[in-house]
Amino acid sequence: MRAKPGKSSDAKLIGLFLDMLAAEQGAGPNTLDAYRRDLSDFSEFLGRSGQTFIGAETQVLRDYLADLDARGFKSSSIARRLSAMRHLFRFLLNERVRADDPAAILSGPKRGRGLPKVLSISDVDRMLRRAKELSDAAEASASQRLRALRLYCLLEVLYATGLRVSELVALPRSAARRDARMIVVRGKGDKERLVPLNDASRAAMADYLAAMDATKSDRKNSLAASKWLFPSFGESGHLTRQHFGRDLKELAAAAGLQPRLVSPHVLRHAFASHLLHNGADLRIVQTLLGHTDISTTQIYTHVVEERLKSLVRDLHPLAEK
Repeated sequence: MRAKPGKSSDAKLIGLFLDMLAAEQGAGPNTLDAYRRDLSDFSEFLGRSGQTFIGAETQVLRDYLADLDARGFKSSSIARRLSAMRHLFRFLLNERVRADDPAAILSGPKRGRGLPKVLSISDVDRMLRRAKELSDAAEASASQRLRALRLYCLLEVLYATGLRVSELVALPRSAARRDARMIVVRGKGDKERLVPLNDASRAAMADYLAAMDATKSDRKNSLAASKWLFPSFGESGHLTRQHFGRDLKELAAAAGLQPRLVSPHVLRHAFASHLLHNGADLRIVQTLLGHTDISTTQIYTHVVEERLKSLVRDLHPLAEK
């Protein structure tokens, strides 16, 4: 059973759906862009057979998933498209645009949730040491030293806090106050959380800001007056995620690591895994990472399991020696 066709186009329905996600669920720009791309592709598929969201039946949804598979999409990508369709049709049902939900009985591709890539503590130490060496290089020019100090600061803060890369590059300058022991981070859904800083990250921020302030008299329209901690002349006003990602891979290569194994998100994983390995509570790590659902944080429980196994092996009186 279907509701009578309306005048709304698929594009308009996508817009209304995204407005709901932003207003009611606090979805951020990246999440909204992903939904828009996925649903626009689905709409184009429907359009080739003269169909729309309002009239689509379950079989055509199955045909779309099969088309994605034929186009070589990974099971994780197909599962994400199916999730987008489910959310959309649930929204259309709730808004009474449709009288049924054609996606309700669909099952997605089976997929295991892979363990996150994690750098060892020694790997992170190698990167930090190399970044510090580059920032202390005597032969470096003022601009080279400033860039090196920025990268060292980014690395120290990321490993100390486990911030998302989007949160890190958009930190305000006020986060580097000399007396700051905690910083306020605005994360997904515009939610704020407090994250502690360690001494190394605070010192790195102080050195970086001192070098930044020293450029005020040397540079026209200096970035030193920006409200951002990591300013740039780009549209956003601060360093981009992509720029930091490239710099991080260059640093990884300089430290003797494989660049393909290193990214800002991998360092966020390292932060969480190393905390758990050293005995941190999973709920505390959830709070620090800004995860709304504990199930998202539970991907790191393999670290806890390994630690428990080693404790039993090493400390149990009947364990084999």
